[in-house]
Amino acid sequence: MNAPSTSLSLSPRVTVIGAGKVGSTLTQRVVEKNLADVVLLDIVEGLPQGIALDLTQAQGLELHNKKIIGTNDFADTAESDVVVITAGLPRKPGMSREDLLQTNAKIVLAAAKEAIAFSPKAILMLVTNPLDVLTYLAWKATGLPPHRVIGMAGVLDSRRLQTFIALELGVLAADIQAMVLGGHGDLMVPLPRYSTVSGIPITELMDEQTIAKLVDRTRNGGAEIVKLLKTGGAYFAPASSTCLMVEAILHNQSRLLPAAAYLDGQYGLHDIFIGVPCRLGATGVESVLELQLTEAEKNALHTSAESVRENIKMALASLNMS
Repeated sequence: MNAPSTSLSLSPRVTVIGAGKVGSTLTQRVVEKNLADVVLLDIVEGLPQGIALDLTQAQGLELHNKKIIGTNDFADTAESDVVVITAGLPRKPGMSREDLLQTNAKIVLAAAKEAIAFSPKAILMLVTNPLDVLTYLAWKATGLPPHRVIGMAGVLDSRRLQTFIALELGVLAADIQAMVLGGHGDLMVPLPRYSTVSGIPITELMDEQTIAKLVDRTRNGGAEIVKLLKTGGAYFAPASSTCLMVEAILHNQSRLLPAAAYLDGQYGLHDIFIGVPCRLGATGVESVLELQLTEAEKNALHTSAESVRENIKMALASLNMS
């Protein structure tokens, strides 16, 4: 089962690497939505096995029939349809996503190469920060076609903007469509013109000062949670965002979602993974949608991309990758 399964007798298989809060919550989301069997892998002996057993004991209560396997052995992940990497150190208060680069790059690249060796036809999805840089490095390390490597960020950032709009206007979050482009960091590019409430642009529902406040809060949405928690970062919303993308792939929904995808000329950018709206389906990134941006929006996207590119260069040099 190397592509999303079409057999009625076989369940798709998703491997989640990293049994921390994001990985364990994602595992819960996937099985309780009845999307796929899940292999949860971690280097800590007993941790993924214990989480898997706990989730399995809730199977009858949550009314799903998916298997959960906890393991420390990559061989158990073989023939996965989707591999999601959440492993790595979380941010601490005052720490940027880029501060995590050196440590998390080594963790992610080792995991990506090992997982793809056992599941060579899988879609590879990155969740670990710094997201855009690690997505690029994982693509280089695995040699996968770029459409089969995706970074989860745009869905999360857009949902944060969606939430803040809902709180500001006192409306249902489900009625809001928000769009955020760029790198998953302080230079992300929220697009108020493409953010709507039941089809009405938010630029018609609130003033520029209020919008600027929401944009700033979105850019610092992850840091705000890190500061409050003090011992880690967000995990409920990241897990839900990742699960949405996994579902789009496994169900071949051709769903238009913002994600870190490979660009080769789109938006005037080349050889980079960065957040843009794209169609996700069974083959991964089916296409990238190019929005009509204002000059200011395009400049902001390019500034964000340049920051990602500088971190990629630094990482490639330190890891001796060409």
